[in-house]
Amino acid sequence: MAQKPVLNLQYPAKKREKLADMLFSAILKSIQDGDLVEGDRLPGEEALSEQYNVSRPTIREALARLRAGGIIVSRQGSGSYVGRLQHLDVLAFSDLSSIADFERCFEFRRGIEAGACALAAQLRSADDLEHIQAAYQRLRMALERGEMGAEEDFAFHLAVAAASRNHFFQSILESIHSQVLFSMSLSRNFARERSADRKAAADQEHRAVVDAIVRQDPVAAADAMRSHIDNSVARILIGENACLT
Repeated sequence: MAQKPVLNLQYPAKKREKLADMLFSAILKSIQDGDLVEGDRLPGEEALSEQYNVSRPTIREALARLRAGGIIVSRQGSGSYVGRLQHLDVLAFSDLSSIADFERCFEFRRGIEAGACALAAQLRSADDLEHIQAAYQRLRMALERGEMGAEEDFAFHLAVAAASRNHFFQSILESIHSQVLFSMSLSRNFARERSADRKAAADQEHRAVVDAIVRQDPVAAADAMRSHIDNSVARILIGENACLT
């Protein structure tokens, strides 16, 4: 069976992007566009190296990152294949086209959501707290059922933003729903392919946000949200070396 080509990798595009990031993005986009589907075999290292005029270490870095998240799987003696579709369907929602875009999205969220979380801790009502805790429990239950939990994760963050008593925070988060949903799903996909400790760490991050809001401690709430977002991006960009403490 003929190999399908990996999507166009046009470079030099953004010079500051590493070539491994560009290849990572190209393969993600090829899956999003349907050029590569579940079970398709990727070209080998030599073919990819010749096709894109990049070194084998660069190819290995991009493939390792994709493999770490379950986006591709390796079969001994056979090569790399597109992974299970239930791990990949979220790609259809994304407007993020590169690793640099992931970083920008998280950077934006870090500033916006930390501020919203601080205000939520300071101004939340009893009803707000009930909604936040309920959203957190729905997220936990989704994960316990083995689901990705991205929509529940987004709903939790939205409940925190709503509790800030500033509708602009909620409106901004809703306006980038597709990008946030994708970044959450990709982070969770990386975590679920790792140890139980990593999944527990992500849960503890959300718990720390809830606890700070319960205590009405705006400084701790902002710190907890920043830490959670920093660790989320680390799960994607750093992989198994990410510090999730």
